Amino acid sequence: MKKYAVILVLFAAGFWTLLPSCSNPNQQETTQVGTTLQQPAEGGAVAQTVALKENEEGDEDENEMNENENAEAPNAATGDAKTTMINNLTDAFKGETTASAKYAAYAKKAQEEGYPQIALLFKATSASENIHANNHRFVLEDLGATIPAVKPDFTVKTTAENLKDAIAGESYEIATMYPDFIKNAQAANGKLALISLNYAYKTEQRHKPLYEKALTALEGKQVNTLASVYYVCQTCGNTFDGVAPKRCNISMTSSDKFTKIDKL
Repeated sequence: MKKYAVILVLFAAGFWTLLPSCSNPNQQETTQVGTTLQQPAEGGAVAQTVALKENEEGDEDENEMNENENAEAPNAATGDAKTTMINNLTDAFKGETTASAKYAAYAKKAQEEGYPQIALLFKATSASENIHANNHRFVLEDLGATIPAVKPDFTVKTTAENLKDAIAGESYEIATMYPDFIKNAQAANGKLALISLNYAYKTEQRHKPLYEKALTALEGKQVNTLASVYYVCQTCGNTFDGVAPKRCNISMTSSDKFTKIDKL
């Protein structure tokens, strides 16, 4: 009996030793799973959402800044173009005012030297350049620009030299000055400026061959073959020798509005 009692005691002790580990075999696994659910990946879904929102807001701010910069850039460019256009018109106004006074003086010199036909040509072109100057003045006033006081500065020489000077001046305006001014006015979207500048530009293309024709006649001693009457369009300054068309081929102004120049 004592032998069986000892065995029984030993068996009971072993059973109670094993009991804690066997009583709830899923306890450890449940704890681990619970820990896993309570500790998501680093940063967590909420942190990631916040970060994503911040990035989106940052992108929106950057886009807004870029839009503002892009909006300001054209305005600055337009402002610069307008300033350039005004400066060009001012220079053109000064040039045409000076040309008008100069050609009037050249007309007087041609008359003194016995060339009435060339004197009439210079008188006509003087009137034409005055129209250009007034057109430029009007545009400058419309733009709110200051109209400068002009004191024409030039030297009157012989009629032949005066014709050469006139040809050189018209050549510069045709090849360089007015094409550049027109390009700048286009950049500034200056509609009135473009009208005024184009009127002058196209008219100067008429003046140059008239001066060249007069110089050839003077050098060939055939001044009497030149026209003795000129017509000037009051809208654009276009100048016609001998016969006037029904309408100006630059401004489409009717010929009844032309100025007839046949007297000194």
